Amino acid sequence: MTSSTTLSGEPVDASRPGGAARFAGRTVSRVGFGAMQLARLHEDRAAALAVLHRAIELGVDHIDTAQFYGDGYANDLLREAIRQHDDVMVVSKIGGTSNPGGPTPLRLAQRPEELRAEVEDNLVTLGLEQIPVVNLRRPDSGPGIPAEGDQVVDIDDQLAVMTAMRDEGKIGAIGLGSVTLDGLRRAIPAGIVCVQNAYSLVTRDDEALLQLCQAEGIPWVPFFPLGGAFPQMPKVADEAAVLDAAASLGRTPAQIGLAWLLHHAPHVLLIPGTASIKHLEENIAAGAIAFDRAMLDTLDAIPSRSAELPLG
Repeated sequence: MTSSTTLSGEPVDASRPGGAARFAGRTVSRVGFGAMQLARLHEDRAAALAVLHRAIELGVDHIDTAQFYGDGYANDLLREAIRQHDDVMVVSKIGGTSNPGGPTPLRLAQRPEELRAEVEDNLVTLGLEQIPVVNLRRPDSGPGIPAEGDQVVDIDDQLAVMTAMRDEGKIGAIGLGSVTLDGLRRAIPAGIVCVQNAYSLVTRDDEALLQLCQAEGIPWVPFFPLGGAFPQMPKVADEAAVLDAAASLGRTPAQIGLAWLLHHAPHVLLIPGTASIKHLEENIAAGAIAFDRAMLDTLDAIPSRSAELPLG
């Protein structure tokens, strides 16, 4: 990977995709990997393992997963692929569970006893005694499944069981996902180490949340970083300014969208997912893209367009 500098002239650690950042008490590469798409390779385990091995070879040391990714398949792959000397930090999430045969492949599981059961399932499938970071996925902001009935749970009740599991050593640290600004403010005293919300160049509704995280030293880990996950969701690659930047730099529009996130704020960490080694290598290479001031200003000027999506 070629070396580069930030707009302030500071060197980027070329040995780490996107440079380095602090996360949950350790240093990680700013470009990590999300394991969700590996479920697409359920019938080709060798190909799925090859993607993981290549990610680690390229310097990825932060991998995001969940027990409900392929009903345990992603976790099972990680248990096989990651060796202790790889020094990879695995981050999982809870708040939902697999729903085989149901109308959707995932259902909410927000009650405290469900959160504990989800952590236990992750420990088994990952083959770990402690999960370094566990994100509590709340149904507070979209997209996702709205909470109804007994799935409407106060965040304080959830944090009580999360901190108990941290005290027991089952969880190393606690993160949050799909959380509101008020929810994060209530949770910060519990020691939140990251926030995962839907966020991209073209959907920036949570800018105030991102700024609060920066002020508090909490990494911001956006999911759907390129938009377009749902038909109503704007796509980064549809923007003329993104296409122009990609053509000018000889990159793909997806790479421009990922690189913009890294340039936007120093506490942004990326976990782009893919089932393709080619796309994995492109995502990693996005960490070395440098924008000049004029190009970055042009990208910054792209308006944010909210998607009309169900909250959850």
